[in-house]
Amino acid sequence: MINIRTGFLGLLFVATSAFAEVEVRTANNGNLVMEDVPEIPADIVDALNRYQNVRSAGFRGFTADGDSIYISTRFGDVSQIHRVEMPMGARRQLTYDREPIGGLTRRPGSDQLLFTRDAGGSEFAQIFSLDPETGTQVMLTDGESRNGAVSWDRDGRRIAYQSTARNGASNDIWLMDPASPDEKKVVLESPDGTWWGPSEFSASGSKILVTNYVSAADSRVHVLDLDTGTHEMMAGGDDAVSVNFPMAFDDENDGFWLITDRGSEFRQLAWQPMAPGAEAEIITADIPWDVTGGAISDDRKRAAFVTNENGRSALYLFNPRNRQYKKVDSIPTGLIGSLEFSPKGDKLGLTINTSRSPSDSFVLDLGRSPLSFGKLVRWTASEVGGLDTSRFATPELIEYPTFDEVDGEPRKIPAWVYKPIGAEGPLPVVISIHGGPEGQSRPGFSSTYQMWMDTLGVAVVVPNVRGSSGYGKTFLSLDNGFKREDSVMDIGALLDWIATQPDLDSDRVAVFGGSYGGYMVLASAVHFSDRLSAAVDIVGISNFVTFLENTQDYRRDLRRVEYGDERDHEMRAHLEKISPLNNVEKMNIPMFVVQGENDPRVPVTEATQMVKALRDNERTVWYMNALNEGHGYRKKENRDIYQQATVLFFREHLVN
Repeated sequence: MINIRTGFLGLLFVATSAFAEVEVRTANNGNLVMEDVPEIPADIVDALNRYQNVRSAGFRGFTADGDSIYISTRFGDVSQIHRVEMPMGARRQLTYDREPIGGLTRRPGSDQLLFTRDAGGSEFAQIFSLDPETGTQVMLTDGESRNGAVSWDRDGRRIAYQSTARNGASNDIWLMDPASPDEKKVVLESPDGTWWGPSEFSASGSKILVTNYVSAADSRVHVLDLDTGTHEMMAGGDDAVSVNFPMAFDDENDGFWLITDRGSEFRQLAWQPMAPGAEAEIITADIPWDVTGGAISDDRKRAAFVTNENGRSALYLFNPRNRQYKKVDSIPTGLIGSLEFSPKGDKLGLTINTSRSPSDSFVLDLGRSPLSFGKLVRWTASEVGGLDTSRFATPELIEYPTFDEVDGEPRKIPAWVYKPIGAEGPLPVVISIHGGPEGQSRPGFSSTYQMWMDTLGVAVVVPNVRGSSGYGKTFLSLDNGFKREDSVMDIGALLDWIATQPDLDSDRVAVFGGSYGGYMVLASAVHFSDRLSAAVDIVGISNFVTFLENTQDYRRDLRRVEYGDERDHEMRAHLEKISPLNNVEKMNIPMFVVQGENDPRVPVTEATQMVKALRDNERTVWYMNALNEGHGYRKKENRDIYQQATVLFFREHLVN
């Protein structure tokens, strides 16, 4: 292969591999490099244009007076911060950067904003101060480390945040006065390779609730004393591994609110006294689903939390004083996030996403009592490219049997099934596999799936194989360590289910997925090439050993907990055995590999070694690499071409 970094815009030239010539061309000022990806026909570009001009407008916070809101939306190539001053009002853009905005938080009592932003998808985010009136930005961190999880103290004098600035690898907690950023200091040094981050300051400002994330099944709550510099573990970390995420201090009762799965399959809202290992009082014991997040008002008189009920969100208001809660029944069926109370506590801001509307910002008016509420007001209505979203397919939740049993019956795997409205089968099928591996596919808005259904006439099946979150901690752990390929076998069981459906064509099935989902795509090609027509691997793991050795230092130990430690001889042998790169001779379907050059999670070498191996085995492979992206494509100009190429790939290798 030749070095394609210096390729000219749109130039088509030839490089050689062991068996064939490779056609290489570039786009987007040389930043998008494509190998053996054909020119995109004009009919595909035209057909996809409306689907690629869908926007969203996520809620990011209230202004200091509570009368306006901040949102993030895209009018150019990437999402930026905007201010909206009334429901359905104009969006006034505040930032104009070439990179998308990450986290956003407002200084208490002020409209000064802090936000995070990285460069080129590197995920080494820096913290910036923004004056929303003048647009003036000041970078507060060193420009080199990875920073995030910014939390203000309640007086708005200092921030606590997570950073790798000490040595480039450890996830420490730092303290900074944004007015004097050069005087920042480490207040908690990570003693291991796990992640440590601040959650909330106490009322006095002398203590911080801290999250220590070890794995998807193991997280712990500490309290950091800034006066003594010591920290003490309050929840988690014992023999019974559990998830524990702090939510807020309870200033009235010398305790704190948290989300925990101690003693339960599901994550529940709880209160715990400020004592190490104290028994937690479970608040939501009668809700057999995960509590996924929550918020508390500044005066601590009311709170809210969200549950994940079989993939759909539900919102509850909560009275911290008497422990009562009430479901808000006016929320559309869909997904809820970004909860925040207004400074006066009389409103609750949130983001809502449904299968027929992209993420938009809403405000729920609250009553005088903690459980009373009024009208849900929509503040933004994002453009959808002129599409009639009322005709978007609504997914059906199904369960299919897999290879093992629970209580003498086949284990059931949940999946969402999208079918074109009015289409007659049998339909080609795209199986879309989520990443994580502890992610969860949920029935939100997807212009991509609708685009595939409308332009290709395919059905889309989105499984939540074992290891997915949302179905209890037993299900979450079923793919750990030496059980990694059990989740791949769930895809085999899904192929069996597809073969029983008269309106689905089991002879025309493709797999699609990113990150860990990319590994699942490659592994499916190893095991089921005789039952698949095509595969799209996006930033996927091709060899677990090389992945673990080359992923960024700050996340290596976190991934070893999930996948296994490659330094252990027995585990290393297992990881090598199951890695798709070492089984490439079994892969015999056309493959489209998509990668970002700056990916800190799954390094670009995972893609290049897979592409080379496929070519050495004379397999059909398209390869796309964006030199200004990381773990997935965030820039619209790159994402558009990638989506167009995916449709062309499916049209050539799945539908026809």
